[in-house]
Amino acid sequence: MEERPYIVFESPPRKRCCRQGTWLTLLGLVTASMWAVLLTLLILWHWDTAQNLKQLEGSASQNVSQVSKDLEGHKSDQMAQKSQAAQLLKKLEKIQAEQKSMKSRESEQSRYLDGLGADLSNLKSKSLNERRVASDSLERLQEEVAKLRMELKMLNGSACNTCPEKWVNFQSKCYYFGEGSRMWLQAKYACEDLHGRLVSIHSSEEQNFLNRRAKKDSWISLQDLDIEGKFIWSDESPVDYSNWRPGEPNNQDPGENCVMMLGSSGQWNDAFCRSQLDGWVCEQLATC
Repeated sequence: MEERPYIVFESPPRKRCCRQGTWLTLLGLVTASMWAVLLTLLILWHWDTAQNLKQLEGSASQNVSQVSKDLEGHKSDQMAQKSQAAQLLKKLEKIQAEQKSMKSRESEQSRYLDGLGADLSNLKSKSLNERRVASDSLERLQEEVAKLRMELKMLNGSACNTCPEKWVNFQSKCYYFGEGSRMWLQAKYACEDLHGRLVSIHSSEEQNFLNRRAKKDSWISLQDLDIEGKFIWSDESPVDYSNWRPGEPNNQDPGENCVMMLGSSGQWNDAFCRSQLDGWVCEQLATC
C-alpha cells in the first residue's frame, strides 16, 4: 500500500508578528512624540508671538500716545503761531495805515510848504520889484534935483561942465566911451560901476556928438525886453528922439531886444542882447 504524504500545516511564526506590533507601537509613540514636540513648539511659538504682540501693542500704544501728545503739542504750537501771525498781521496793517496817514500828512505839509515857498518867492520878487522901482524912482528924483540945481547954478553964472577923468563933456553931461568886448547887460553894469549909466539919446545934437566920438559899434540903453516892439530907455526917460537905420527895428531873429549904435553911421539897430560888442557909451551929469 502506497503511503500518502502528509501535509503538515505550519503555524505562522509568532515572533515576527510580535515584532511588527512592536515596531508599529514604537512608530506610533515616535509619531505621537513628534506631534507632541511639534504641538509644544507651536504652543511655545504662539505664546512667544503673543508676548511679542503684546509688547508691540504696548510699544505701539506708547508710541501712539506720544505721537498724539506730539500732535496735540504741534497743533497747540500751530494755534499759537496762527495767533501770533494774526497779531503780527494786525500790527502790520496798523503800521501800514499809520504810514499811509503819515504820507498823506507829509504830502499835505509838502504842498503847504510849497505854497509857502511860492508865496515867499512872490513876496521876495514883489519886494525886489518894489525896491527896484523905488530905487529907480529915487535915482530919477535925485537926477531931476541935480538938474534943477545945475540949472539954478547956471542961471547964477556957474559953469557946469566938470567931468571925471577920461569922461567927455557935452551940454552939461559927461560921456564915457568904453572899449572891450561886452554883452548889453555887462555894458550896463560896467557903466554903473563907473557911477553912470548906459547912454540915452534925446536930440540930434547929442547924436552928432556921439557920432564924432564913437568909432565902434556901441551899446546904448534902448531896449524892448519887457514888451516886444515897445522900446524904452533904461532910465525910463521919454523916447523923444530916434535914429533908426532904414528897415530897423526889424526883430529879424527872435531875441533882438537890445539896441546898438553903428560906429560907421551912428544909426541904431536892434541886436541880440548876448552879442559881444567892442564899444559901449556911459553918461552922467556934469558937476558945477
